[in-house]
Amino acid sequence: MHLNRMNGAMRRAAWIASLAAMVLVEVAGAAQPGDGRSEGNIPQLRKQGTAMQLVVDGNPFLIIGGELHNSSSSSLEYMKPIWQRMLDLHFNTVLAGVSWELVEPEEGRFDFSLVDGLIQDARRSGLRLVFLWFGSWKNGMSSYIPVWVKKDYTRFPRVRLQERGTVEVLSTLAEANWRADAKAFAALMRHIREVDGDSRTVIMVQVENEVGVLRDSRDRSGAANAAFVGPVPKALLDYLPKNRDALVPEIRKRWETAGFKASGAWAEVFGGGPETDEIFMAWQYARYVDNVAAAGKAQYGIPMYVNTWLSGQGKPGEWPSGGPLPHVMDMWLAGAPHIDMLSPDIYAADFERWCQRYTQRSNPLFIPEMNRDGAGPQDVFLAFGQYSAIGTSPFAVDSMENPKDSKLARSYAVLEQIAPLILQYQGTGRMTGFLLNKEHPTVTRDLGDYQLEISLDDIFGYRADQGYGLIAAVGPNEFAGAGSGFRVSFRPKTPGAPLAAVGTVDEGIYREGKWIPGRRLNGDENDQGQRWRFDSQRLSIERCTVYRYE
Repeated sequence: MHLNRMNGAMRRAAWIASLAAMVLVEVAGAAQPGDGRSEGNIPQLRKQGTAMQLVVDGNPFLIIGGELHNSSSSSLEYMKPIWQRMLDLHFNTVLAGVSWELVEPEEGRFDFSLVDGLIQDARRSGLRLVFLWFGSWKNGMSSYIPVWVKKDYTRFPRVRLQERGTVEVLSTLAEANWRADAKAFAALMRHIREVDGDSRTVIMVQVENEVGVLRDSRDRSGAANAAFVGPVPKALLDYLPKNRDALVPEIRKRWETAGFKASGAWAEVFGGGPETDEIFMAWQYARYVDNVAAAGKAQYGIPMYVNTWLSGQGKPGEWPSGGPLPHVMDMWLAGAPHIDMLSPDIYAADFERWCQRYTQRSNPLFIPEMNRDGAGPQDVFLAFGQYSAIGTSPFAVDSMENPKDSKLARSYAVLEQIAPLILQYQGTGRMTGFLLNKEHPTVTRDLGDYQLEISLDDIFGYRADQGYGLIAAVGPNEFAGAGSGFRVSFRPKTPGAPLAAVGTVDEGIYREGKWIPGRRLNGDENDQGQRWRFDSQRLSIERCTVYRYE
């Protein structure tokens, strides 16, 4: 969780089809023994067309959320004024940390008073929660583990780096480590089911935080070294040929270059170098995290995801080596079947590229961390409209000054209104989202019976510097859109009259899903009927009709 760091479930392959079926049953809410709840009651993932959506209380749910600072949720008193700030930002969901050190301060003694208070306060505020399990790792480090784990470094082994020696980071290669974490996480999930299973305030859980080895490409402890020179696990070797044509390019290329081997040590199957170290660590982290997630899902099977510190220029270890990055995605798909989403923390400028990479292999897109300022409030329209995001969540939202007047509040106020529209059209091919700037001033998209040319708004010779929004084809000749700084022209794609023009444009609002029109826009506001315009000086919601002529 790093405000200024810029570089900072139905996607399973055939070999784990049976596991996937088991996971989806869990995620769909398999009844727990004696709890009296039916399968359809708990939060779950459900496919709509090409999109995966989160379903809460039987209805699709769009997470319009924000993530708190790391320590904010450790005090109910500190949180008291924050709940209203979240409402001022038009959130429906808050992402809040829950740490192992506070849940299990002494081994075998669990304290859920903080968890209970957060759930109760969120419920009073009409907000949902996504809990972030700060267990074995947070930002690749092990600072949130209980003191009793920190002190017993013999029982709970640490990572060893090539040049720095032992570091205060739990090793993935020690069974005692994941078993202790999994025991605490299972207790947490069991408690959440008991106190919140009927109300469903908690709708998802993040398992660990930005895992991976820093300052080296892999763990070099004795156990890790032995595993690295030992054989690649059979489960992974079975996965590779069964998914040969679908593997992410980086994994396929290394395996192919090494000769598509069906057995051998890691360097024999994937070649040498730090890239193979990262592949090795990705498998180790995936298996560890999956063990923790499986223990939690056995108690309460709501959706679970892992988040990612993104890579930049450099080499593994300059970002957490082994985290669920796109270029090692297959290690996580193969190794962590109980994880439903691999989720990017996007602070980088190339926002759309990361959205593209994290929708590979039908991975559902959820963005648990992103910029709250700058381009962040614009990027959310692209994520929801073009990449069918389950939700977005800018980081450190509780420290925003004047939240009501922020760009984020304005964007989220619009998303709050059009959420039903977004959910209706995600995965149908009838909605698009976009970002425009001087380097990329135009995009062309096919929607319904028309090709849309979407470009930066230009009036009286003044072209906007940036434009953003989303558009849905809501009828044969009707469109709904939201955004700022762009204009749209239409070209027919189907037989009939060859030309198209704007019939009507109305600005307005959605109230409880119902469209309420305001001004009828004409003249300069729609280029005399030639284009559908969104003024760059404001963020608006509009509906447009189109007609054809010769």
